[in-house]
Amino acid sequence: MIVSSDLKIVVAVVLSLLTAGAVGYLVSLFNRLVHLRNNIEKAWNNIDAPLLQRNEEIPKLIDLCNAYMEHEREIIKTLGYLRRGYERAGNRTQRVALENQISPALRGLIAEAEGYPQLKANELFQKTMQRISDLETSIADRRIFFNETVVLYNIQIKRFPQKILAWGLGYRDHPYLLTPRRENP
Repeated sequence: MIVSSDLKIVVAVVLSLLTAGAVGYLVSLFNRLVHLRNNIEKAWNNIDAPLLQRNEEIPKLIDLCNAYMEHEREIIKTLGYLRRGYERAGNRTQRVALENQISPALRGLIAEAEGYPQLKANELFQKTMQRISDLETSIADRRIFFNETVVLYNIQIKRFPQKILAWGLGYRDHPYLLTPRRENP
C-alpha cells in the first residue's frame, strides 16, 4: 500500500514537471516570436523616416522634370501615383509593397533625366538629386538591417514547433524590401 501511494506521488511530480516544462517551452517560443515581431517594428521605424523624407523630395523632382521632360510623362505620373499611395498606405505590408515599386520608378526617372542636359544643369535639380542620393544611401543601409530582421522572423515562424504556435497566433511571413536593380545600358 505504501508503495502504491509513493508511486502516485512520483507520477504526479513527474507529470507536474513535464507539464511545467511544456508550458515553459511554449512561453519561451511565444516570447521569441514577440521579440522577433518587435524587432521588425523597430527596423521598420528605423527605415520609415528616410523613406518618408525621400518621398517628400519626389514632388520637387517631379515638378522639375515636368518642366524639361516631355516624353517621360508616364514615368512621372506613375511615380507620383506610387508616392501618394505610400502616404495613404494603411499598414507596413502595404508600404513595403509600394516602396518595392517606388525605388525602381525613381531610379528610372533619374536615368531618363540624364538625357536632359538643361535639367541636369539646373541648380535646384542638382540639390534635389543630392538630397535624394544622401537619403538613398541611408535607406540602403537600413534596408539591409530590415531585411536581416525579416529573415530571422520568417525563419522562426516556419520552424517546427514554432510554426504551429505562430500559425495559431496569426503570425505570417513578412515581405522584404527589395533592392532596386541597376539597369545595364
